[in-house]
Amino acid sequence: MTVESTVRSDDGGPVMLVTGSAKRIGAAIIRAAHHQGYRVIIHCHRSEQEAKALAAQLNTIRNNSAAVIVADLAVVNDGSLLTQFVQSVIDNFGQLDVLVHNASRFYPTPLSDINNNQWDELFLTNAKAPLLLSQAFLPYLQKQHGCIISLLDIHAHNKPFKHYTVYNMAKAAHRMMVQSLALDMAPYVRVNGVAPGVNVLPDADSDQALDDTQQHSIIDSIPMQRIGTPDDIAQSVLYLAKASYVTGEIINVDGGRSLTLAGGNI
Repeated sequence: MTVESTVRSDDGGPVMLVTGSAKRIGAAIIRAAHHQGYRVIIHCHRSEQEAKALAAQLNTIRNNSAAVIVADLAVVNDGSLLTQFVQSVIDNFGQLDVLVHNASRFYPTPLSDINNNQWDELFLTNAKAPLLLSQAFLPYLQKQHGCIISLLDIHAHNKPFKHYTVYNMAKAAHRMMVQSLALDMAPYVRVNGVAPGVNVLPDADSDQALDDTQQHSIIDSIPMQRIGTPDDIAQSVLYLAKASYVTGEIINVDGGRSLTLAGGNI
């Protein structure tokens, strides 16, 4: 495993690190935070080209305000690599005010086919890395009276996806992490979560792609009668970043779908 960083410097403004933020919801959070004056650190693993393109675009808007760090989140399994990762993050701007856990693996694990590799991968990104990164960055977040915001899932609480047992379990653990750390890190660091519904559809060429019938069925189940957007999630993250008296809360950003959802199929 290697850690690679593009070091920047800037004169001021809070600093936000978003894991898995080269594309999709993570990139939307980065753009929205940057627009609000944050200096941003874009973390990626395999999407380095997209991450560097996003940073270049943001640095054109405001010089030396965006950085990239490339690392496999499995760095949390090695104490020295984790220390190196943390130092690489802090070296960019000298501080960290907001840590957003966005990186996540998502795929089915049908019963009878579940194996250790699936367990390790899904729990790494959806539970283990968020916890160990939160612990590692705690001194820096305490110094800034900062916060942690986790991207969860409306299915992580009593309404599981069918055939996604390991993912469901990992996200449920992450949800409990938010509430547990809100107690353990108070009063200097706030910890909250955002639980999306359907805010990004799977890529059309992925094994999770949905056909037109499935998409229409999902839309029919959403009271707001539309698919959400990454920006909907980003705005909720920014709210929680600034909500100085909110901790231990999880906001559903799902167009009301959790009100009618019975669990089961996507």
